[in-house]
Amino acid sequence: MNEQTIPAGFMQDSQGRLVPENMVKPIDRQRDEIVTEIVVKAMALQQQIKAFKTDCLGDLQAFIDLSAEQYDTQLGGIKGNVTLTTYDGQYKIVRSIAEYLSFDERLQVAKELIDKCIHRWSEGARSEIRVLVQDAFQTDRQGKISTSRVLGLKRLDIQDEEWQQAMQAISDSIQVTGSKTYVRLYKRIGQSDQWQPIPLDIAAL
Repeated sequence: MNEQTIPAGFMQDSQGRLVPENMVKPIDRQRDEIVTEIVVKAMALQQQIKAFKTDCLGDLQAFIDLSAEQYDTQLGGIKGNVTLTTYDGQYKIVRSIAEYLSFDERLQVAKELIDKCIHRWSEGARSEIRVLVQDAFQTDRQGKISTSRVLGLKRLDIQDEEWQQAMQAISDSIQVTGSKTYVRLYKRIGQSDQWQPIPLDIAAL
């Protein structure tokens, strides 16, 4: 039941029941009013921020396209990351694109190859590797494997043919399942090389 169907003189409780307003304690009515007022304002602000991000990304892309036309080259990295700075060097905007990664069935092949390596190496000097591997392949409460932990195994300098096969299997198993574009704004601190973020996060203000 939504607000449009609530009869005049009644309030709806958390279980969907209609309660006459004169039976609701004044403090409860006041709490309801202030929470509703703040949330409504926040939702309106949220829409403004969404519109700002859309406009911002559109303006940035338009400029990037213009720059590419004039100089016959692509502005930004291979993943679309780009940094633009004002002429006086006081402000900059960073557009970054983060990719969401997952692994396909070849990750299990990699795990089996790694297990073979550990078994072959036996206990001893490489026992710490066993802990790293077990930690890397642990799943969270949603049953997902941490991509950063698994990819961290590739940074280990182990020149073993079977291990290298496992690392290649990890690389081959990586799938890009989506991406998210971020816009970050910065203000230069005086004439230094340091930049102060311009936060749009309520918790950071």
